[in-house]
Amino acid sequence: SVPGTKVELTVSCRNLLDMDTFSKSDPVVVLFVQVSGSSEWKEFGRTEVIDNTLNPDFVRKFVLDYYFEEKQNLRFDVTLFGAQDFLGQAFVALGEVIGSQRGRLERPLTGVPGKRCGTILLLAEELSNCRDIVTMQLCANKLDKKDFFGKSDPFLVFYRSNEDGTFTICHKTEVVKNTLNPVWQPFTIPVRALCNGDYDRTVKIDVYDWDRDGSHDFIGEFATSYRELSRAQSQFTVYEVLNPRKKCKKKKYVNSGTVTLLSFSVESEFTFVDYIRGGTQLNFTVAIDFTASNGLPSQPTSLHYASPYQLSAYALALKAVGEIIQDYDSDKLFPAYGFGAKVPPDGKISHQFPLNNNVENPSCAGIEGVLESYLQSLRTVQLYGPTNFAPVINQVAGIAAQVTDGSQYHVLLIITDGVISDMLQTKEAIVTASSLPMSIIIVGVGPAEFEAMEELDGDEVRLSSRGRYAERDIVQFVPFRDYVDDSGNQVLSMARLAKDVLAEIPEQLLSYMKTRDIKPRQADPE
Repeated sequence: SVPGTKVELTVSCRNLLDMDTFSKSDPVVVLFVQVSGSSEWKEFGRTEVIDNTLNPDFVRKFVLDYYFEEKQNLRFDVTLFGAQDFLGQAFVALGEVIGSQRGRLERPLTGVPGKRCGTILLLAEELSNCRDIVTMQLCANKLDKKDFFGKSDPFLVFYRSNEDGTFTICHKTEVVKNTLNPVWQPFTIPVRALCNGDYDRTVKIDVYDWDRDGSHDFIGEFATSYRELSRAQSQFTVYEVLNPRKKCKKKKYVNSGTVTLLSFSVESEFTFVDYIRGGTQLNFTVAIDFTASNGLPSQPTSLHYASPYQLSAYALALKAVGEIIQDYDSDKLFPAYGFGAKVPPDGKISHQFPLNNNVENPSCAGIEGVLESYLQSLRTVQLYGPTNFAPVINQVAGIAAQVTDGSQYHVLLIITDGVISDMLQTKEAIVTASSLPMSIIIVGVGPAEFEAMEELDGDEVRLSSRGRYAERDIVQFVPFRDYVDDSGNQVLSMARLAKDVLAEIPEQLLSYMKTRDIKPRQADPE
């Protein structure tokens, strides 16, 4: 996710245990955060104490950094102030709160044997960390001539001022050649970058004459602020460009030209959390490679081999990714397919057979349900070939194409040993899918060279098929072997795997919404 997505949690409790014999209880809630990849809990903070109530609404909030691609486990302990009395606790992942309707989640408190402990209510809100984006256009008049032979080649450099009085460069315009009256192209910049969200902070702008050898000549400078720039929404603002050295030397110096702000507009940038809170559902589909190149599942050398002590690479990857995504999928039903096997009863080769053997309804209940069906299929089908991705990609694309209003977004996880047979058809399928609300995650297991997968990933070169280019990059590929660490700390290595494959999903979802101009649905006022 974007670094710095901060989420504020508001906590209330209802019907707490009454421990105080003379008056009601004085509760306080302590939040613990689980250290990633371990079983250790660290205290993060506590609410204030509210006297004498069993239904407290706490004012003090918890502000946490939120990462879509990580499982962030939280534990809330409710205790009595001053006493060691324990009123109950609740365990919840931050993603579950954000993935709940309107970011509200109610959980029963447990932990006091034989007693009903009441409930805890959590509300998650993203702190709007100044998400506005500005578009502006400037031009200049009568700039100083700096070049011996033609006129100047001017460009502008914008700096924001820091708390300590230093300046940080935040934007450079393009160079307009051979003119003293340039008109620069409009450009966009986040308000954060321009002034760090402080509207009165100085924004300094330098005007330079471009030189091929990089020794650009300084024409002059002027200063403004976000607040001053924003006034240009109603009128042109003209700034004098001054060169302090010239000003000192020449008595008659007026200026080195002027810069005019022609237009200035602001729009708000929506975030992943806005869409999830607005009710966008993530639908998770799994496709597993059942081709013969994986090796016989009964042999320890097989990529599908599961010993009594150790899940196979396929099962590990599925669990790591699925356990995070499921927090954003309200029905927790996941369609799961296999490809590249001969399927009973007649031994036909299939590239999209339901793991649960139910063609009408291939959905499995929860990640556990998918794992169960996967293990069941391994016992009933015959691993075969070839390795075709296109059928299952087209299958999910067909479903994604039915609802394109932004309320549904599909994530297809393909786990494969990577020896792909239908590269051309797969590229075609991905290019078609790139205009739909979907993303594809490919986890490559085993020792193969995964060049084909790298090409599909499209990070380096935009994927194309028969002259058509993918509208957006929707594929993220990772090789499983990069995450199996020698120390054998599986929990940690699987958390890293999930983090890397899911990191691009929020951006991919946003790019779909943006190109379709879909705004997040506003939560209904209570």
